Amino acid sequence: MRKFSKILIAVLFLYACSDDQPQIIEPINPGNSEVINVSGMLQGVHNWTSNNIYVLNQKVVVDSEATLNIEAGTIIKGTAGQGSLASALVIARGGMINANGTENAPIIFTSVSDNIEIGQSSGTNLGPNDQGLWGGVLILGNAPCSFSGDVSELQIEGIPADDTFGLYGGNNPNDNSGIFKYVSIRHGGAVIGADNEINGLTLGGVGDNTIINNVEVVANSDDGIEFFGGTVNANNLLIWASGDDGIDIDQAYSGTISNSVVILGDNSDHALEIDGPEGSLFNSFILNNITLIGNEITENGEYADYRSNAMGSTNNIYAYGFKSNSDVEIDNDGVAINYNSGDLSFGEWQIVLPSEVDNVEDIFINKAESVTISGFGSEAIAISEGANSVGCETSELSWTYSNAKAALGW
Repeated sequence: MRKFSKILIAVLFLYACSDDQPQIIEPINPGNSEVINVSGMLQGVHNWTSNNIYVLNQKVVVDSEATLNIEAGTIIKGTAGQGSLASALVIARGGMINANGTENAPIIFTSVSDNIEIGQSSGTNLGPNDQGLWGGVLILGNAPCSFSGDVSELQIEGIPADDTFGLYGGNNPNDNSGIFKYVSIRHGGAVIGADNEINGLTLGGVGDNTIINNVEVVANSDDGIEFFGGTVNANNLLIWASGDDGIDIDQAYSGTISNSVVILGDNSDHALEIDGPEGSLFNSFILNNITLIGNEITENGEYADYRSNAMGSTNNIYAYGFKSNSDVEIDNDGVAINYNSGDLSFGEWQIVLPSEVDNVEDIFINKAESVTISGFGSEAIAISEGANSVGCETSELSWTYSNAKAALGW
C-alpha cells in the first residue's frame, strides 16, 4: 500500500509554492488547430479531437442513440452562465460517450477562464478555490433507481424541469452509456437556482456496462461526483476542493466505488455523504479502499454522513488531517435501524487522530433520536500518519492534475 503522509495544510502550501509552468502532453493530431463552439442537441456520431478546443455554449446534449467520441488529450471548456444559461455536457438516456483519455493524455473539462492551451495538461491562472466557473458533466441512463412513490423516472438535479433530456432511471441494470476514463473536470458547479449547483460529474441511473475509472474533479462548487441510483462501478476517483461533498450517493445506488481519494478544500462539507433508497427498491452500495484527507480551515469538513435510510458497506478507509470536531455520523433513526440489522455495515477504518481527540470511537456519532446502537466505531483503529495498510493505492492517481498542482508526490 502506497503511504501518503502529507496533511492538507501542507498540500495547500505546496500548491501555492509549486511551479506554475504547465506540463506538456502530446496532442494525437496537433495540426490544423482551432476553437470549435458547440451548442444544442448532438445527433448521430460526433468525434472531438485533441487538435481542437471545444467550447460548450450552454447545454450540449448527446441525444438518445447518438454517440460522442472524445480523443485522448482533448480540451473542452464551458462558458460562464447561471440557471438555464449554465453550460454543461449532458449524455441523455440512450446516448453514448466514449471519452477515452490516457494516463499521459487525459481529457480535460474546464472553464473558458482557464488559460490552458492545446498540448498542455494545465493552465497557470486558476487554483483549487476557483469554483463555479461553468457547469459540469452529466451522464444519464436506464438503470434502476429508488424514487419516492416508486415512479419509474425523474428529472436529474442540475437540469431545469422542462428539459426532457434530463430524465433518468429505468429497469436495465446492465445499461451502457459508454466509457469515461482518464478525465479531469475542473472549476465547475454553476448555480442553477437557490442552493442548487451542478455537480462536477453527475451519474443518474447509469448501468454497470458503463466504464467509469480514473476520473478527477477539482474545485467544483457543489459535490465532486454524485451517484443517483444506478449500478455502475467506479474506481480510481479523486475529488479535490469541492464546495459541498466529495462523493455523494443517493436513491439506492448499488455499484462499487473503489481505490479513490477525497481531499477536502477550504469550503468543503462532507468527504462522503450517503443516502439510501427513497422508494420500495432496496439496493446497497459498496465503498472499498478509500482515502479521506481533511482540512482544518473549512467550517464543516466532516468525514462522512450516513442519512436517509442509507444501506451498504464502507470498508478499508484511511483518514487524516481532519478537525477535532469532525465526525462519522449516523444521522437518524432509519439509518440506526439499518445499522442494527446489518443493512449498513463498516469494515476497517484507520484514522490519524486529530490533536484533541483521544479515542478513535469518539469520532463515530449516533444522532438518531430514539434508536440506540452499539459497536459503532469498533471497526476503527488509531494509527500514526503514513502507517496505514488500507485506503487508496495512490500511485494509480499519479496522472492527475491534483497530484501535479498540489505536489502530492504520488
